[in-house]
Amino acid sequence: MEFDLRGRVAFVTGASSGLGYRFARVLAQAGASVAIAGRRASRLDGLAKKFVEFGHKSVAVPLDVTDAAAIAPAMDAAEAALGPIDILVNNAGMNVQSLAVDMKVADFDSVIATNLRAPFLLATEAGRRMIARGKGGRIINIASIGAFRVLPGLAAYCASKAGLAMMTQCLAREWARHEINVNAICPGYIETELNSEWFKSEGGQKQIRSFPRRRLAQETDLDGMLLLLASDASRAITGSLMTVDDAQSL
Repeated sequence: MEFDLRGRVAFVTGASSGLGYRFARVLAQAGASVAIAGRRASRLDGLAKKFVEFGHKSVAVPLDVTDAAAIAPAMDAAEAALGPIDILVNNAGMNVQSLAVDMKVADFDSVIATNLRAPFLLATEAGRRMIARGKGGRIINIASIGAFRVLPGLAAYCASKAGLAMMTQCLAREWARHEINVNAICPGYIETELNSEWFKSEGGQKQIRSFPRRRLAQETDLDGMLLLLASDASRAITGSLMTVDDAQSL
């Protein structure tokens, strides 16, 4: 089955780099028009122009996902440029590595605000629009294997992702009759610009050797799951937590 997204509009957060940029690119290549949302406005503009040069319809949408008042205007801007949002990818996230007893309250609050509160606000704003149109939609939350497995030194991160996983299932249940599918992808460790220095270190190399396949997953390993959940092929999939971790959690 082809994952044809022509005629669909996707809104991807945290899309100025890393996984978010990859998600936006994959959806665009499948035919979707893509709103690239993130905090780094200058970088977003360059990426959107690059998408257009390759024949994809795209728009840059500056957005700090922790600013609740900015979410509706950002979606308004995306829809004015591309049309009604059919697909939301809640990708923006952060972590602060710290032992729990040493973690600052401000750091804990930042992790929860970015990884849990923001996806809830984005999902409910998109959900209201999808319900009003009556044509369904797809919401894809980017969680982590940390949603169900302890990652040492990342208590706040794991708590936020566990909350995101349960939120995914709650929203899927609430919106099932509206044909809005809400699912989460739970990736394992993937090398990005945020963690590349760690995985080059002795400690990072030791961690990699502890994985069953003794390797990191790659950004491209998430392409198939993303396209499945964004397309009509996932008509009967909602409330699912899809682990894509190259056996790291086994």
